[in-house]
Amino acid sequence: MPDWTRSSLLRGGLLLATLLLFLLGWGWIKGESARQPMPPVEAAVPPGLQAATFAGGCFWCMEPPFDHLEGVISTTSGYTGGKTKNPSYEEVSRGWTGHAEAVQVLFDPKKVSYEKLLFVFWRQIDPTAINRQFVDNGSQYRTAIFYHSEAQKKAALKSKAELEKLGKFKQPIVTEIVPAGEFYPAEDYHQNYYQKHPYKYKYYRFNSGRDQFLENIWGKDRPH
Repeated sequence: MPDWTRSSLLRGGLLLATLLLFLLGWGWIKGESARQPMPPVEAAVPPGLQAATFAGGCFWCMEPPFDHLEGVISTTSGYTGGKTKNPSYEEVSRGWTGHAEAVQVLFDPKKVSYEKLLFVFWRQIDPTAINRQFVDNGSQYRTAIFYHSEAQKKAALKSKAELEKLGKFKQPIVTEIVPAGEFYPAEDYHQNYYQKHPYKYKYYRFNSGRDQFLENIWGKDRPH
């Protein structure tokens, strides 16, 4: 075999091997994410507590308003509303999974009502935006209330009707009110991002335009 033929085959083999390693690294060949398996959060809520799930665009920005409420036990950033099992952040970000970035709130109803959580939720988002929130675009950034019971559904619908009556928004309110499904916690580096990386968080939040929009709509009535 001529030397130039061997050289061409060798180069071709190396290129193929590199491509295979790249695809395996992304999990495309197996159809799997490189993320370690993470089971969905089910309704295993401790006695006396309740769960509430909200989607309001970037989940980094949705944790702080609830964390600061007395009666809130914890907040968890994650993915819900889609069909893909155990999605990774990269998969959700592509907008192919059907999932939305969301935050799940564990709370004590004796100390804070679900209605109070709804009040805070509506004042963190642009409820008229379809498949986007501020600088983030795509169905993964849609707004939604994922109710865990008929009582939550009733309260959510009532709060939406009350918000419409306020007349704060010129466009229709498009926030979904749908049953809660499997909730997949996001990767560890997303949890409590505003506490782990305060400067990066503040930089992103300011440049997103979220606070400027909310101040313009709500002014002093906006919970911080």
